Amino acid sequence: MVDKQIIEKWVDKATEDLAFAKASLGEGLEFYPQICFYLHQSVEKYLKAYILSKELNIHRIHDLTQLLKICTEHDLEFNKFSEAVKLLNPFYIGTRYPDSIISINKSDAEKALYAAEEIADLVKAKLSV
Repeated sequence: MVDKQIIEKWVDKATEDLAFAKASLGEGLEFYPQICFYLHQSVEKYLKAYILSKELNIHRIHDLTQLLKICTEHDLEFNKFSEAVKLLNPFYIGTRYPDSIISINKSDAEKALYAAEEIADLVKAKLSV
């Protein structure tokens, strides 16, 4: 049986990460790598909430492509986000470690925000939260 409280906790945490990233970008803070890291984290948590809602185990992975594939196996509508997760996926490692820092500008962060919000909207609609 699906534990709705656990799913709500995942969605709440995902929403916090998304709100933090959006507020930081909106305030003109130029911490684009950190903003994009939080956007990746948000999407990871939204996808994991959806996976939990289907009573599947959450794998301890951070690869959005793999998580999206699991979601797509249960709902083909998630297919439309393959490009979005390709955009967001590098932000997990590439924004965290000095030897793998990727260059991210405001435009990249804005695209990432749009992608994250689209995925968040679909997951929340599917979960009716």
